[in-house]
Amino acid sequence: MSSLEIQVVLPETLVREAEDNGLLTSQAIEVLIREELQRRRVSRLFDAADRLAALNMPMTEADVAAEIDAMRGERRNVHADRG
Repeated sequence: MSSLEIQVVLPETLVREAEDNGLLTSQAIEVLIREELQRRRVSRLFDAADRLAALNMPMTEADVAAEIDAMRGERRNVHADRG
């Protein structure tokens, strides 16, 4: 595990609400960051799918397998970074 100290300037009302909901703990911030990273990975995947669809070229079975392998590799890298 790494340690990182950051300072964030937020409106007081947002700070109070976040504290009341337990969102300003290291664990909660870790969950929020992991969820955002996952959301961005999914978004990139859909963006890539949209670009492929715009090419109007059918994907071969090998193309599909390569995309699946790439996503699996990315997942393995993410899981390796966690532990």
